[in-house]
Amino acid sequence: MTDIIEPSSSMLMPEGYDSWRKAIEVKIETAKLNAALHVNSDMLSLYWSIGKDILSKQEEQGWGKQVIGQLSRDLSVRFPDDRGYSERNLGYMKQFAKEYPDFPILQVPLTKIQKSPILQVALAKLPKDDKFVQIPLTQISWYHHISLIPKIKEIENRAFYIMATAHEGWSRDTMLTQIANGYIEAKGRTINNFELTLPSPQSDLAKYTFKDPYNFSFLGTVALQNELDIEKGLASRVVEFLLEMGKGFAFIGRQYHLSVDDSDYYIDILMYHLQLHCYVVVELKAVEFKPEFVSKLNFYISAVDEQVKSPEDKPTIGLLLCRSKSDTKARFALRGFTQPLGIAEYETQKLFAEVASSLPQIEDIEKAVENQQ
Repeated sequence: MTDIIEPSSSMLMPEGYDSWRKAIEVKIETAKLNAALHVNSDMLSLYWSIGKDILSKQEEQGWGKQVIGQLSRDLSVRFPDDRGYSERNLGYMKQFAKEYPDFPILQVPLTKIQKSPILQVALAKLPKDDKFVQIPLTQISWYHHISLIPKIKEIENRAFYIMATAHEGWSRDTMLTQIANGYIEAKGRTINNFELTLPSPQSDLAKYTFKDPYNFSFLGTVALQNELDIEKGLASRVVEFLLEMGKGFAFIGRQYHLSVDDSDYYIDILMYHLQLHCYVVVELKAVEFKPEFVSKLNFYISAVDEQVKSPEDKPTIGLLLCRSKSDTKARFALRGFTQPLGIAEYETQKLFAEVASSLPQIEDIEKAVENQQ
């Protein structure tokens, strides 16, 4: 048996070898991705063509529903190794062709997009004419499409989820979870001051990057826990945490230490956003929003800008996550601050959250104890 010899990192390579090797790795990864996209495009084209033929025969020549069952049996005999010609899948092909008559694009009327600022940002860079924005359909898989079509009826919202799925790299299950959690309604709803504190287009990108609420149901029963417990949970489930935060976030650390005038401070969670090119200070509160929370977050942003941020980094952004909030109080609290700040809620398992909200708060218990002494 021949041993497989791994490359030795101790071997002396010519200067520039590492950058050359990495460039080749990028070429290989790009080629693999393009090959996968090409296969997906070919499959979608085939399925759309079959679906269009079925529609044509049924609508124009009056063929009945039984033709789909017969076609499934015949194709399965002719192509026994292919699993895509079941009666159900042929029905999906018909629906796919009916929903997208302009394949390989989905044409979304500009009038529908202009009603939603989030859609305007999400679809801003796509091809358009005087009446339509054109959404490429081949950027997500067949299984994404057949799951998305029955869930989202409005074509503008469907376009949003097609783009979000492709951009975020969601699996089909993750896409369905985001739909169930109301992702499109939450995106861009963070109470913030980005328009006043960040230049355009950085402010628009920042607004679209954050959402409200965040769903941390993967943490389980955290409603009765404090901020430190929640931080530990997020740090231990960092993959799910980053997925919920969205593409572009990198986890730097929790309880990130800062020293200011010989005093120690600890940021709950420090992150970096690769598209915004800035640090993001995340402060967690296991209680309802209070205006004084913003001052502390503003202090941390200033400290990160002074001690951590590099000259090439954009201004640090602060994100305050609370168990609940009043939007009016949040807006009032942000007035006058010159640092970019956002305020949002986070959700966990609702049953336990409801139980926790009915229990006395720590402050109430402490006051009751003091009164008894």
